[in-house]
Amino acid sequence: MTGPGGDDRPGPLADIRVLDLSTVFAGPNCARYLADFGADVIKVERPDGGDTSRNVGWRDPVDGQTYFHKLANRGKRAITLDLKSDEGRDHLLRLVDRSDVLVENFRPGKLEALGLGPDVLHARNPRLVVTRVTGFGQTGPYRHRAGFATLAEAMSGFAVINGEPDRGPLLPPIALTDEVTALVAAFGTMVALHSGVGQVVDVSLFESLFQLMGPLPSAYGVLGYLMPRMGSRLPYTVPRSCYRCADGRWVAVSTTADPVARRVMRLIGCGDDERFATFEGRTAHADELDDRMAAWLAERRAADAVAAFEEAEAAAAIVYDMADIFADPHFAAREAILTTDGTPQQGLVAKLSGTPGRVRWTGRPLGADTDEVLAELEVDAARDGDEVP
Repeated sequence: MTGPGGDDRPGPLADIRVLDLSTVFAGPNCARYLADFGADVIKVERPDGGDTSRNVGWRDPVDGQTYFHKLANRGKRAITLDLKSDEGRDHLLRLVDRSDVLVENFRPGKLEALGLGPDVLHARNPRLVVTRVTGFGQTGPYRHRAGFATLAEAMSGFAVINGEPDRGPLLPPIALTDEVTALVAAFGTMVALHSGVGQVVDVSLFESLFQLMGPLPSAYGVLGYLMPRMGSRLPYTVPRSCYRCADGRWVAVSTTADPVARRVMRLIGCGDDERFATFEGRTAHADELDDRMAAWLAERRAADAVAAFEEAEAAAAIVYDMADIFADPHFAAREAILTTDGTPQQGLVAKLSGTPGRVRWTGRPLGADTDEVLAELEVDAARDGDEVP
């Protein structure tokens, strides 16, 4: 499978080898981002069943593989090693000798208990970047807690502000924390690689999601402000919400920029109302302004409303489901969805003009590349004159 536009050049990370020992979503997706840009990522799984992602969610009716696995482990070679055995650990350490990155998400102390802690790894390969993804990090009183995204969503400040004012906190309906953490871990890994220093990259689920809280820590630490649940509203920009249109479709509106807000006020007939002339005024009269916005949209079809917003150089969009996304020409033009091995997936996370990435293949069957990778070890050892155990 060639990349966007049929580009089959080696990616910018083609000289990087990554050992992916992680499971489920956050760690594997970190390694997936590196694979998308050309890194030789070797997915290391236990022989008895492999990564949990192989058994989570919807399965492809053709090959029985889950779509989670096909996405999170695309572009990787798949091998199995029993890291509780001497032979398995030996194979891994020999791979470490010739690798640049190792990604793992065991509970703190588990890698050390296997005899594969960072001290052992760096003794074999001093330049190795060891990216460790856990729920709460490698230090602190919660470091040994189970690393589930739900805990991070509860404890990061996200769930308490998510939901309607008269209802309880809401968790996200997607693997939000895992996806955010994957990007954080990939970023941290690339910073460490750029440094040229072998080191440990300590990434946690709760801190990754906590980064998305914006100025809320500052607002509480200085002002004592605790943001309430506001549905789709924001405390500093009004109107901002999702509104139902005459045809039953929903439209999302944002007025974060003051010039945009003024244009929206004129559009819905409130341009001369001094109460809505400033951020402070709009916030103070949020309920009334929200009602006016809702009434204006309720009289119009969603497409007509968005067209009016575009003509006014204001911000509004129809709320899409996946069917809308698949039909949208902009998603197609941007190759936001790529079909690889018959499976449509998200495209590349970033588009590089000079050294683009590409999706080479979806997640491979368990152990599909074990023989090939271990044979390469023997060839490398013979070439380098090493003694093969």
